[in-house]
Amino acid sequence: MTAVYRALLLCVPLILFAGAGALYTPISGQFDDEGDIALSSLPKLPSWAAAPLPDFSVIRDTTERKAAFFSFLYPRIVLANSRILIERQYLEFLRSKPELSNTELKWLADHAKRLRIDEPNGSDAQFTLLEKRLGVIPPSLILAQAANESAWGTSRFATKGNNLFGQWCFSKGCGLVPLSRAAGASHEVAKFASPYGSIRSYIQNLNRHPSYQRVREVRLRAQDNNEALSGVAMAAGLLDYSERGEDYVKEIRAMIHYNNLGFYDKQFRALLADRSAGRLLELTTTANAEALLPGKGDTASLEH
Repeated sequence: MTAVYRALLLCVPLILFAGAGALYTPISGQFDDEGDIALSSLPKLPSWAAAPLPDFSVIRDTTERKAAFFSFLYPRIVLANSRILIERQYLEFLRSKPELSNTELKWLADHAKRLRIDEPNGSDAQFTLLEKRLGVIPPSLILAQAANESAWGTSRFATKGNNLFGQWCFSKGCGLVPLSRAAGASHEVAKFASPYGSIRSYIQNLNRHPSYQRVREVRLRAQDNNEALSGVAMAAGLLDYSERGEDYVKEIRAMIHYNNLGFYDKQFRALLADRSAGRLLELTTTANAEALLPGKGDTASLEH
């Protein structure tokens, strides 16, 4: 057992829950830095972001398997969220400018299209909606849903398609055909070239689809009140993620509580106590994923 596992086992009491499929996913499953519109200050993804999902089924000890699952996903969550924060900083910079260049207007238009915002380009209404939809998701919520939807990284969709959240796609050949798909249905479960692509797609799903408006409202309210983002609170907006509705929300919240996943939210906040451009650049370009793990990322400088 590695030192990382031992540290996590001391911090995180764990329990196993069965997985369930998501009802909706809106975007392509291709890993091409999906959603990261060209931006000069947005760095190239580190090579480890393209790594495939490990075979968690070979870890026989349940507690150790869960610790390995969280250890693998957490750095990728930090990466995805940190890149969103870079985009938000750029958005705030554009809003402060009296006049925008054609390149800047195109960046706004591209993000508005990606986040399904239909307001005049460069308008206050567009900026307001972009600020609401270009936001981070707490690690606790991402980890709980990934564990639930992928059976702790062992489901067919996870192992064959790097799909951790049961996300769907709707063009023939875009993913894996569900074995239990109803006659006449055409959806597939999206394939991703890496788990990072699945995480980025999931965050975009929560950030833009009408079904998850409440997720965004809870986040906005916390931001307005200068409160820490809570995966438990934001889970209230997941009623439409599963046909199980409120029971699904209760299960996700139970997973967060029982696995002490709020620990990762606290670690993420500590990691981003400094949100300067230089710090975000460090977080998004580190050459070693383990440098982002709890107990590693609080160092003065990350390994490059």
